[in-house]
Amino acid sequence: MVAAGAGGAWYWWQSQQGKLPDGLVSGNGRIESDEVDIAAKSAGRVRDVLVEEGDLVSAGQIVARIDTTELLAERAKYVADQTSEEASMLEAKATVAQRRAELMLKEANLRRALTLIAKGAVSEQTLDQYQSERDSGRAVVEAAEKNVIARERSIEAAKALVDQTDAQIADATLATPVKGRVLYRLANPGEVVSAGGKVLTIVNLSEIYMEIYLASEQAMRVPVGSQARIQFDGADFAVPAKVSFVSPEAQFTPKQIETRSERDKLMFRVKLRIPSSLVEDHIEQVKTGARGTGYVRLEPNPPDWPESLQKRFPGDPADAEK
Repeated sequence: MVAAGAGGAWYWWQSQQGKLPDGLVSGNGRIESDEVDIAAKSAGRVRDVLVEEGDLVSAGQIVARIDTTELLAERAKYVADQTSEEASMLEAKATVAQRRAELMLKEANLRRALTLIAKGAVSEQTLDQYQSERDSGRAVVEAAEKNVIARERSIEAAKALVDQTDAQIADATLATPVKGRVLYRLANPGEVVSAGGKVLTIVNLSEIYMEIYLASEQAMRVPVGSQARIQFDGADFAVPAKVSFVSPEAQFTPKQIETRSERDKLMFRVKLRIPSSLVEDHIEQVKTGARGTGYVRLEPNPPDWPESLQKRFPGDPADAEK
C-alpha cells in the first residue's frame, strides 16, 4: 500500500513538471520568416547570378544582372534622336528671329505709308498692300514660334525615351532589399526570363518569428508587446521574443501543428517576434523551419519565467528583450 502511494506520488510529480504557472501559456510552432522574390522587371537574358543557395546577403547587395546589350543600343538611338531634335530647334529659333526681323520691316513700311497717305503721297491701294504684308508677317512669326514649341516637345519626348531606357538599364541590376539568406536560385546565366520572372528567393532574416496558436480564453488576454520566450526542440536555452501580432479572427490551426487535438479546434494565431538586434548578433545560427515551443506572458501581473526558460542563448545580452 505504501508502494502504491509512492508510485502515485511519483506519477503526479511527473505530470506537474510540464505544467506552466498561472499567467503563462504556450503553443507549438516553428521559426519562420518572410520570403522575398528577386525578379526581373522586364523580359531579358540573365547575364550574371552572383550568389549561390545558402549565401548570406546584405540589404542593397547586387545579386544578379540582366543583359542590357539591346537596351544600350536603344539608348544610343534615342540619344541621337534627341541631338537631332535639339539641332532642329536651333534652326527653328533662327527662323523665328528671321521672321521677326521681316515683320519689323513690314511694320515700318506700314507706318511710313500711314504718314504719307495723309499728304496724298501714297495711294489707298499701296496702304492696303503694306497692311496685308504686315498681317501676313505676323502670321508667319506665330507659325515659326509654334514650330519652336513643337521642337521643344519633341526634345522632351526624346529625352523621356532616354530616361526610360536608363531606368530599364538600372532595373537590369537586381539587388536584394533585405538582409537574408538565399533560399532558391531559380535562374542561371544565359537563361531568358519573362517580365516578372524570378531569379532568386531570399529569406528575410531581419524579421524572424514564430507563430503559435492559442485558445480564445488565452488569446484574449495576450496584449501586443507582451514578453515571450521561444525554446527549440532539444535545446536547453530560451530565446527572448515579443508578441507582435494577435489575430482578430479564429481559424483551424495549420498542418504543421503536431497535436491533432489542437488542429481540430478553432484557435487564434499569435506571432512571437525575435528582436532584430539578437538576430543580427547570431545571424549565422538563424535557421528557419526550426521547431519548438513559444511561451507567452499574460497581463496583468505576469509571473516570473520558470527556471527552464531563464537560461539564455550563449552570448545573448540580458536586455535583448527590451
